[in-house]
Amino acid sequence: MATKAFKEDKVKTINEVVSKAKVAIVSDYKGLTVAEITDLRRRLQEEKGDFAVIKNTLAKIAIKGTEYEGLKEFLTGPSAIAIGFEDQVSPAKVLAKFIKEKKKTEIKGGILDGKILTADEVKELSNLPGREELYAQMLGSINSPAQGIVNTVNGVARALVTAIDAVRKQKAQG
Repeated sequence: MATKAFKEDKVKTINEVVSKAKVAIVSDYKGLTVAEITDLRRRLQEEKGDFAVIKNTLAKIAIKGTEYEGLKEFLTGPSAIAIGFEDQVSPAKVLAKFIKEKKKTEIKGGILDGKILTADEVKELSNLPGREELYAQMLGSINSPAQGIVNTVNGVARALVTAIDAVRKQKAQG
C-alpha cells in the first residue's frame, strides 16, 4: 500500500509536470507492454514531451485548480497522459502515429491552451503541421518575394547582355 507521504509526493510531481505543459492528452494504455510504453515515452521525449501512466485519483487531485482540470472527465479506466512542453502539435502527432502502428490504445481527449479537446479534435491536431514544418513554410514565404526580385534583376541583366551581344554581332558582320 502506498503511504500518504508517497501519494502527496506523487500529486506534487504530477502538478509540477502539468503546470509546465503546453498540451496534455489523455489516452488509455490497455494492451500495451512495458516495452511499448517505454518506446512511446522515448518518442515523446525526443519531441520535448513525456508520457506517464497515472493513477486517476492522484491525477484528479493534482490538476484541481489548474487550467488542466478539464482532463478529469477523461480520467476513467486505465489512463496515461502525453504531455508536450514546447510544441503543442508534436505530442498529438507522436501519439496518433503510435496508435496507428500498434492498433492497441486510443485517445480519450486532451487540453490545449485551456480548451478541452475531444478525441476527434486531438486527431485533427495531429494532422496540423508541426513547429519545424511551420518555420519552413514561413521561411519559404519570406524567401519567395526576395527570390522573385533576384530573378527579375537577373532577367534585366540577362536581357541587357543579350542585347549588347546582338549589337556586337551586328557590328562584326556589317
